[in-house]
Amino acid sequence: MPLRHLLTLAFFAAFSANFVFAQDYQIDRYIPESSSSEVSMCVMQSSSSVRQMTPAVSSSSANLAKDSTNLAASSSSASLVKDTTVIKPSAKVKPNPYNLPDALMPLWNSMSMRQKAGQMIMVFLTSPQFVIENELGGVLITGKHLRSFDNYKERMDKIDSNLKIPLFTALDQEGGIVNRLASFSDNWRHTPSALEMRRMDTTQIRTLAKKIGRALKDIRINMNLAPVLDPSKDHRGSNSFMEESRRSWGPDTSNAYKVRAFVNGMRDNGVISVSKHFPGYDSWTNSDIQIAISASPKEKIEQNISFFKTLSKDIPVTMMSSVHFLRISSRPAVFDGNIVKMARKYSPDMVMLTDDLWGTSLRTWASGKTQIAPRKTYPDKDFKRLVTAIIDAGNDILMISYTSKAKDIINIMMELSDKSSKYKKRIEESAARILKLKYKAGILKL
Repeated sequence: MPLRHLLTLAFFAAFSANFVFAQDYQIDRYIPESSSSEVSMCVMQSSSSVRQMTPAVSSSSANLAKDSTNLAASSSSASLVKDTTVIKPSAKVKPNPYNLPDALMPLWNSMSMRQKAGQMIMVFLTSPQFVIENELGGVLITGKHLRSFDNYKERMDKIDSNLKIPLFTALDQEGGIVNRLASFSDNWRHTPSALEMRRMDTTQIRTLAKKIGRALKDIRINMNLAPVLDPSKDHRGSNSFMEESRRSWGPDTSNAYKVRAFVNGMRDNGVISVSKHFPGYDSWTNSDIQIAISASPKEKIEQNISFFKTLSKDIPVTMMSSVHFLRISSRPAVFDGNIVKMARKYSPDMVMLTDDLWGTSLRTWASGKTQIAPRKTYPDKDFKRLVTAIIDAGNDILMISYTSKAKDIINIMMELSDKSSKYKKRIEESAARILKLKYKAGILKL
């Protein structure tokens, strides 16, 4: 048979295969889910149809037609499998941008922005109703509360039974002159200072810290605002204010292992430790009552930071200093975002805590003046500037001794978050760190 006839028959065979299979495909594409056997049957039927419609030809033309048919069937079969596959919609998963544990996600997704902002506030304990209504995240306990223990216990009972998210209950129990437990019982009157604990071995320190931690746990305290990691020597080599007051754990990281024993003793009783005051308080003025300034050179500040760095995996909370370090910043450390980042550099989930925002040093800086009005009269615009600067810097927990101002802080944060997604994200970042710590420490049980 001439070659042109063979080619004509081959073309006819290929065309017939495509035509018959196309009919089968138009029917099968509407089947929701085709099994592999159904697809195979469809292909087999199409091939059979081609054989019936193709006349007998020579061996070479038959092979050519067969190859063409197989190629067409193979191509159409692949298209069929692709087009008839049904993609089932997956369940919508809410995002978790802050790496919260799965157990916390239902709580997180149920919280309003105002509730998240409330977690960032720690106030001097006054009215339980105020704490409950504003859904605050923490309270500061002092010797004054413990001297009237029955009243303190009654307040805490009311708060605990009405708050959805348990509080951080914080207290300064450094030892020595900063000894709140002495107000609770004379048995604690002579608790060793940091200077005295530096002279003990680690077993003695941990045993003492466990005993203190147990006493704190018994009176509902879950956060100890200690240890003090501020340097014992200032940049001139003289004893620092913290050394003279016997509050410092030493000049450098050489006592880090002893501090760790203190922290572990607290942790044994579920008490969170707080390192303070980053990047190292070496001023001779008290920032709670006047503007505090340090002229320490950058090298000395970096040396002081090394103590905090060494213990950053052991201590989950850092209190920022209110001192203005002239050589590295134009503002007090707690207002400087770069200094706050330094504190969090070695532990991303580190919770940053301010010192008292009602302290004279911070309010004076926020007002842009060298002196400010009496304690209870402070312009709203200056207070808003103070709070905004604190949030901008990256702090997580805002401590304030003027309790009623907590509501103003929340209102300022809500105003900021309504105007800018940047502030919404900032509030959520801090609230997430706080909730993670409460969950990890066993304070928040789900």
